[in-house]
Amino acid sequence: MKRQMRSSKTSTRIPTVTQTTLKKTAPPAGRNKKKNIRSISIALALFILVSVFGIYLYKLSTELPPLTQLEQINPDMASLVYSSDGEKIHSFFTHNRTFTPFDKIPPSVINALIATEDRDFYHHWGINLSGIARAILVDISSMKFVQGASTITMQLARNLYFGYAQKIDRKIKEAMTAIQIERTYSKDEILDMYLNINFFGNHAYGIKAAAMRYFDKEVEDLEVQEAAMLIGILKGPSHYSPVRYPERALKRRNIVLLSMMADNKLSKTEYDSLKQLPLSLSLTNPYNMDTAPYFVEYIRQQMNALQDSLGINVYKDGLRIYTTLNTKMQKYMEDAVERELPAIQARVRRQRAFKDLKETLSDSAFNKLSLMQIAFVAIDPHNGHILAMIGGRNFEDSKWNHVTQMARQPGSAFKPFLYTAAIDNGFTPADEYQDIPTVEFGPDSTRWNPKNYSGTFSGQMVTLRNALRRSLNSVAVRLISDITPKVVVQYARAMGITTQLRPFSSLALGSSEVKPLELVSAYGTFANNGVHIKPVSILKIEDKNGTVIYQAHPAPKEVLSPETTYIMNNLLQNVVNHGTGLSVRTKFKFYHPAGGKTGTTNDNTNAWFVGFTPDIVAGVWVGLEDFQYNLGPGMAGSVAALPFWADFMKTVYDSLEFDKGVFPETSGVVKLKICEETKKLATPYCPHPYEEIFNVKYKPTESCDVHSGPHNIRRVRSKRF
Repeated sequence: MKRQMRSSKTSTRIPTVTQTTLKKTAPPAGRNKKKNIRSISIALALFILVSVFGIYLYKLSTELPPLTQLEQINPDMASLVYSSDGEKIHSFFTHNRTFTPFDKIPPSVINALIATEDRDFYHHWGINLSGIARAILVDISSMKFVQGASTITMQLARNLYFGYAQKIDRKIKEAMTAIQIERTYSKDEILDMYLNINFFGNHAYGIKAAAMRYFDKEVEDLEVQEAAMLIGILKGPSHYSPVRYPERALKRRNIVLLSMMADNKLSKTEYDSLKQLPLSLSLTNPYNMDTAPYFVEYIRQQMNALQDSLGINVYKDGLRIYTTLNTKMQKYMEDAVERELPAIQARVRRQRAFKDLKETLSDSAFNKLSLMQIAFVAIDPHNGHILAMIGGRNFEDSKWNHVTQMARQPGSAFKPFLYTAAIDNGFTPADEYQDIPTVEFGPDSTRWNPKNYSGTFSGQMVTLRNALRRSLNSVAVRLISDITPKVVVQYARAMGITTQLRPFSSLALGSSEVKPLELVSAYGTFANNGVHIKPVSILKIEDKNGTVIYQAHPAPKEVLSPETTYIMNNLLQNVVNHGTGLSVRTKFKFYHPAGGKTGTTNDNTNAWFVGFTPDIVAGVWVGLEDFQYNLGPGMAGSVAALPFWADFMKTVYDSLEFDKGVFPETSGVVKLKICEETKKLATPYCPHPYEEIFNVKYKPTESCDVHSGPHNIRRVRSKRF
C-alpha cells in the first residue's frame, strides 16, 4: 500500500519553476496578440481567397454548356447526294464533315490518337492530374504556356465550345466540361465524337472527310502510316498540312509512329519499315462536282427551295439526298458528247461568217464567241426520273443550266403537239393538205410567208403522215389554222409545257420558246401510253438519323387516249425510220423501236432532236449563246443535234442490261388497206393500195368508188403512163 502511494506521488509530481525560468519561456502579452492577429489574418485571407476562387468557379460554371446541350452534341455535318445506283456523287456543306460510326474506324487510327494525345485516356475521368502537375511545372519554369496537359476529352470540349484562346479560364472551363462529358458518354463515344468533329485541314472536318481528302479512300481502308499522318495533322492543321508542307507532315507522321511504338502499338520492326514510306497522297477536292455537275446544281437549287417547308439546312444537317441520276447513263451521255462534238463544233467554226470574224478577234475571244453550247437530258417516261443531264459545255466556265433554265424556240420539234391535237380531234394520218405557199398574218397583222426547210414546194397533196415525216411547214400552218392555235396550246400545256405559248399560226413551226427539260418530258407522254409525269430528280431525303423527311410522290396524269398515243407513236417512229431522223438507223445503226422529231429554227439558230424508246425519252438542243450568230448553213437538227442522241441511245442499249420494253398495242386502233388516190377502203382494183392505221372512231367506212372495176385500172394506168 505504501509502495503504491509512493509511486503515485512520483508520477504526479510537478517540477519547481523558478521566476527566472518563467521569464524566459512565457511570451509577452503583446506578442501573443500580434501572433493571433497574424493567424486570423492568414485564415481570413485564405477564406477570402477560397471564397473568391469559389465565386470565380461558380461564375465559370454558369458559362458552361448546359447538360441538355452536352447530351445532344450536334456539329455541322455535310449532306450527301447519292445516285439511283448507289454512288455518292456530291456533298453540300459549310463544314466538310460526315459522321463515321466508331466500329468503322480502324484500330490504327485509335491507337495513333491515344499514343500521341492521351495515353492515360482509358484511366482518367476527363482530366489527368499528374499531367496537369507536370504541365504547370513546365509552364512556370518557362514563364509561358508550353504544355497544356489537355486530355482527349478536354480537347473535345475545346473544339465543341471554347475555341483556342490561351486563357486560364478557358482551360478551367475545358476541364469542368470534360468531367461532365465523361459522366455523360462512354470512352468509345468520346473517341467517336473527337474523330468526327476535329478539323484535319484543307476543308476536311472529321476522319471520314480527311481520309477522302488526302487519300481518296474510305476510313476503314486507311493503312497504319496513313492513319498516323492524319492524327499528326491535328497538332496544327495549317502548320502540318501535307498539301502545303509535305516535309513537315512527313516528320510529324513519323513522330506519331514513334509514339505508337513507345505505347506498344507498333513493334520496332514495323516502325522502322513504316517511317521509310512516302506520304503517297491522292488528293481530292470536296468542292469539285466531278459527276453530273449541272444535275447536282439542279439538286442544290431544289434543296434550297425545300429548306423552309422541311425546316432543314442542307449545308449543316447531315442529310442523305437520294436522286434519280444513273451514273452509267450519265457517263454514256458525256462520252457521246465527247465523241460527236468536235466534228460538229469544227463545222460551225468553218462557216463563212466565222472565218471573216476570226481575222478581227483574238483566239480566245473568237473561241468563246463561236463556242457551241448543248443541252442534253434523258428521262424515264414511266416515272419521270431524270436519268442523265448535261446542261452546258463546261460547268466551271458557266453554271447556267441550258436544260432547266434556258428557253429557246423548238422549231419543228414542236409539231408533234399540233399533230397530236389533230389526231385527237378526228384527223387521220391519211388526211391530205397541198404543199403550196401560203400567206399568214402575225399578231401585229404583218404578212408572213412560211417556207419549207428546203425552200421549195411540190404543189402535190401530202398526207399528214408524210408531212410530219418530211417536216413540211406548208402543211403545218394550214393544219393549225383548222385546229386553231388555242387548241394546240391546250394540248401542249396538258403534256407539260409551262412556258408562254403565243397562240398564232407561227406556233405550228415552234415560234414560242420552251425549256428543254419540259419539251423532253412532254415527249415522254408518247412513250408512256398517253400518261404524263412531271420530271423527278429527288427520290427521298433522310435526316442524319435515317428518318425519311421527304418522299417524292409523282402524280401521273392521263392526257391522251391510248388510241391517239398509239397513232402518234407510229407517226413519230416513221420519222426515225423513213424521215428526217433516218440517220439514227443508217449511220448509227440503232435499231431498237424509237420515235422522234428534229427541230431547226430560222437561220439555223437552234437545232433539236427529241426522241424516245419504250424505256427512255431524251432530247438534245445545240446552239450559240449569242443570237447574232447561228450554227451555219446545213446545220439542221438532223445534222447538229441528232448525232448526240443516237450515239447515247446506242451505247445505253448495247451496254446496259435491263428489261427493254415495247410500245403498247390498243384495240381502239385498226390497220386498214386504203386506196392511195381516194383514201377510201381499197378494192381489189385499186392500183396503189397501202396500209394505214386509224382510230376506230374515225376509220374510213366507204370503199373506193374510183377503182371499182377492171376498166378503172386501165384508165388510171393510161393516165399515169
